[in-house]
Amino acid sequence: MTGGAPIPPGLHVPGPTPLHPEVAAAMAQPLISYRGPEARALLGRIGEGFCDYLGTERPPVLLTASGTGAMEATLANLLSPGDPVLGIGGGQFAERFLGLAEAFGLETRSLGTPWGSAADPERLRAALRTRPEPRAVLLTHSETSTGVLHPLPDLIRVVREESDALVLVDAVSSLGAMPVAVGSCDAVFTASQKAWGLPPGMAMAWTSERAAAAERSARLPRFYWSFSRYRDALARGSMPFTPAVPVLFAMEAGLRLMLREGRDAVFRRHAEAAAAARGRLQAMGLRLVADEENATSTVTAAWLPREVAWPELARTLRERHGVVLAGGLGQLQGKILRLGHLGWTTPGDVHRAADALETCLRGA
Repeated sequence: MTGGAPIPPGLHVPGPTPLHPEVAAAMAQPLISYRGPEARALLGRIGEGFCDYLGTERPPVLLTASGTGAMEATLANLLSPGDPVLGIGGGQFAERFLGLAEAFGLETRSLGTPWGSAADPERLRAALRTRPEPRAVLLTHSETSTGVLHPLPDLIRVVREESDALVLVDAVSSLGAMPVAVGSCDAVFTASQKAWGLPPGMAMAWTSERAAAAERSARLPRFYWSFSRYRDALARGSMPFTPAVPVLFAMEAGLRLMLREGRDAVFRRHAEAAAAARGRLQAMGLRLVADEENATSTVTAAWLPREVAWPELARTLRERHGVVLAGGLGQLQGKILRLGHLGWTTPGDVHRAADALETCLRGA
């Protein structure tokens, strides 16, 4: 792993993730004015870092928010009341995307993807041929609640072939850890505490030229979430509202480390950690929620044995081994466990967590 520094092994949820020591140390810097020359230089370095890492010329809008804040901001900036939108469903966060759209008064349809399955591009094609044609299609790349990786390139290709809809992508738990063609999306967003290995507090959103045109005609209300306010402020080397300055310090340090490690090496490390997680869980006799060909590299979900109660297992892991895993969400609550392996996690970290889990299951 980059830097050669040990990472605390105990936290294995799909965000927040353990911090690299250099990232943690960066947060201890004295605070600066977010409207001063130091901030101008810092924001410039961060924008360049993201562009270098993702291979794009478009720097992100930096929002002081969680990933859900970026999700809401994306809808608010690009759509108007009553616009029809189509979502894929299939998990807690894809359903959240649709729920936010409903809260904004949009006309929503869901593909109704079963939880634990990947969205079917041909089912999406059929839905796009049904009227009304959606103004936007809401796609989730890595579904954190199930460990499923939806076939994003195929889904985007179908949308482009069948409609003029905007493609809005939740890449909260994938961007940074796996290939995502940012330029193929009209909007894509992520959050600091996921694959970027940073503390919670900042979300990042990228939009296309096509989305910029949609933004000019969109009529949903926004003020704090207004992308144009952030872009205008960034052009002046500032932020429109008070940002989480320590997280920006951490962001610069984290990007520096990821660029030093190399994007392909970061992707490979996440893939190896995911393979280790799937292998160890299956060796314990646990059935995985996602098929291996549709499994994300950032979190692995497995069905709990019928005789195992999640609250007791979680407590034993924490109290006896100092290991924290995640349980199920929504309709999977109490039925699955989730082992996160994103950020600075290595396969060795996964094996240590799996050792503790195996010991607890043997004693169940």
